[in-house]
Amino acid sequence: MTKPSVAYSEIVKIEKAGSNKTVDLIAIEEPLEIRIGYGLSGMRQQKSISVTMRTPGNDFELAIGFLFTEGIIKNIQSVSQIKYCTEANTIENLENIVRVELNENIEIEFKKLERNFYTTSSCGVCGKASIEAIHTVCELRINNEELIISRELIFSLPEKLRAQQSVFEHTGGIHASALFDLNGNLLLLREDVGRHNALDKLIGASLGSITSDSHRSNHLELSIPLENHILLLSGRASFELIQKAAMAGIRIVCAIGAPSSLAVEIAKEFNITLIGFLRGEKFNIYSNPERLKSSI
Repeated sequence: MTKPSVAYSEIVKIEKAGSNKTVDLIAIEEPLEIRIGYGLSGMRQQKSISVTMRTPGNDFELAIGFLFTEGIIKNIQSVSQIKYCTEANTIENLENIVRVELNENIEIEFKKLERNFYTTSSCGVCGKASIEAIHTVCELRINNEELIISRELIFSLPEKLRAQQSVFEHTGGIHASALFDLNGNLLLLREDVGRHNALDKLIGASLGSITSDSHRSNHLELSIPLENHILLLSGRASFELIQKAAMAGIRIVCAIGAPSSLAVEIAKEFNITLIGFLRGEKFNIYSNPERLKSSI
């Protein structure tokens, strides 16, 4: 069973000429609990890692991407199986709990499960502490090889995203993360009510999918690190999104909206070219402008 990502809602539409009752499409938002199973055969244990509000769909990718960007797993080979939990056997919990079975040889560093990344702007934690926290889990080496793209290519990305954003087109209330190659071809798109979930889904898909019968697949033939790809965010560039991009080895991140100050700091620290306010034929470069032709 595949859960829908949109729902119908009866509304009253107000216009200058009057009002009328009609039906609108809205993005579905439901909780997803991510659990891990770990330990030796016959001694398996279970631990709940996170509960996030998400749009149903690509839940296994979301779980895998989350575990990877949190530094809990290093690759898809760390996972033996993933499935929905059904022990609650209620309509409310149907396909809302995912259990990721880790291989027996995977050792869990439980301090990482306490979530070292700060996701709200009001946390009061200094940028230096946050960046050091990322360094503790990010094992990718910074790639300093030359990478040059044109401003015209960057200008073309938002329209390509909008043309493929199906749920946003119907609801107007959802975020997207899109992955392009260096020729501007759209390779992968994921949507969600949570901007961080959309990116976790995209990164999880890039790592390779794994189904309940332990069958792995990666039809796109993508692989981490995504050094020669461009990430486009449909909204603003927050600290958490740039952290996830850094974990995936992405070197160019474009956002339709504004970046935060800590997002800029992280981009500079991890050698990421960060572009914001990408609208029409203009944008701002906040870090590593040398990757854009004639950027100065």
